[in-house]
Amino acid sequence: MRATVINSPYEIRVEEVPDPVVRHPTDVVVRVLRACICGSDLWPYRGEVAKKPRPGQRIGHEFLGVVTEAGSGVTRFKAGDLVVAPFMYSDGTCDFCREGVQTSCVHGGGWGGFDHDGGQGEAVRVPYADGTLVKLPAEAASDDRMLASLLTLSDVMGTGHHAAVGAGVRAGGTVAVVGDGAVGLCGVLAAKRLGAEQIIIMGRHAVRTDIARSFGATHIVSQRGQEAVEAVRELTKGEGAHSVIEAVGTEQSMSTAVRIARPGGSIGYVGAPHGSGDGIDLRHLFDRNIGVRGGLAPVRQYLPELLEDVVNGTIDPSPVFDLTIGLDQVADGYKAMNDRTALKVLIAF
Repeated sequence: MRATVINSPYEIRVEEVPDPVVRHPTDVVVRVLRACICGSDLWPYRGEVAKKPRPGQRIGHEFLGVVTEAGSGVTRFKAGDLVVAPFMYSDGTCDFCREGVQTSCVHGGGWGGFDHDGGQGEAVRVPYADGTLVKLPAEAASDDRMLASLLTLSDVMGTGHHAAVGAGVRAGGTVAVVGDGAVGLCGVLAAKRLGAEQIIIMGRHAVRTDIARSFGATHIVSQRGQEAVEAVRELTKGEGAHSVIEAVGTEQSMSTAVRIARPGGSIGYVGAPHGSGDGIDLRHLFDRNIGVRGGLAPVRQYLPELLEDVVNGTIDPSPVFDLTIGLDQVADGYKAMNDRTALKVLIAF
């Protein structure tokens, strides 16, 4: 079969790799229908990781598809089922899984590398299928828009929702979103879904802020640094936002999040950290009783409730995909995202 591999920074290729097979009774094999490129895939692409990629390393962690083979120990899925996979697999039975933190599963792990299939390929072996996968409506397989919306549940929509939960978004509250990438935009959608009354998106790219408005943003702040802080405070009567979603991961973005949270407010952070974080003003957090919660999103925990709202039309995250390609064009997709000419790239098989 064909799959995306990264051989070195900026060198993405589609190569022939061994077909996945069931190795353990709890495995299934999924034929991929849709996959996508994540902003975090750009880190190894740019060489911005401590451990540089080696030739033949698989990549990609967001996919959905059809089960083609199930191990003898799999009870929830059979060949022909349409399923979506979270960006990490989990057994569904350990203490962390039962507590809703599947990303810390004692038997879990991620897709890609040399130990596991990557999501950007024609098929994937899924370990612990019963604990990992979520079944989708069969009729969605023939609906391109629905497939795109469902694919966001593998990572980006669940991550935006995790940020909103961490930030304590509530009905009638004020929310500020730092970052206009796909996760930030899904944070806007999640905040709207949870009933926020005022949603401020911080970004300067018109195409992205237009999507934010369609998702429920009420205000756009295009400034950065202290000017951005002052703009948000002006929009919130000088008090700051009840809830702040941090969806970038830099020291500057986190510092901005801290400065625009109101006393007693909360920050939900899901931007994977870049840098040490030494510049964060803990005294500001302490003096104003600002809570901070977030991290690697356990999207498997959120999948059932978000799936229901996608299927019934309450939310439609599909507009975060602004470029659709085939597997043969995957290198172009990486370049487009790296050059910021595409927000998020969908790969259709």
